[in-house]
Amino acid sequence: MSTSGQELYAVADFCLIPMGTGEPSVGPYIAECHRVLQKSGLTFKMHGYGTNLEGPWDDVCAAIRDCHLAVHGQGAPRIATDIRIGTRTDKTLAPGSGNAGKLARVQEILAADKP
Repeated sequence: MSTSGQELYAVADFCLIPMGTGEPSVGPYIAECHRVLQKSGLTFKMHGYGTNLEGPWDDVCAAIRDCHLAVHGQGAPRIATDIRIGTRTDKTLAPGSGNAGKLARVQEILAADKP
């Protein structure tokens, strides 16, 4: 809970790495994680080395857990996941706007560099 008593809104980036699968490609495992995230209803965007994910703290953590469960269910005996999570209490983020807002702010700054 934040200092105002509201649930924390989490803006996260995570990289789930299946291990011990006996094959170099992790595509089928990541596709299964994508299916899990679609069902979660959270805002997410996959990129080349991970996934941006955002929503209420507990829901974000549950979605990452559910990805682990699904990938283990496909036979991956081990999974390593790197997670970065940001929260803030100085302003309210509209659901789904966290990562997009960060990107838009940087693009705004870069646009000011152009003559």
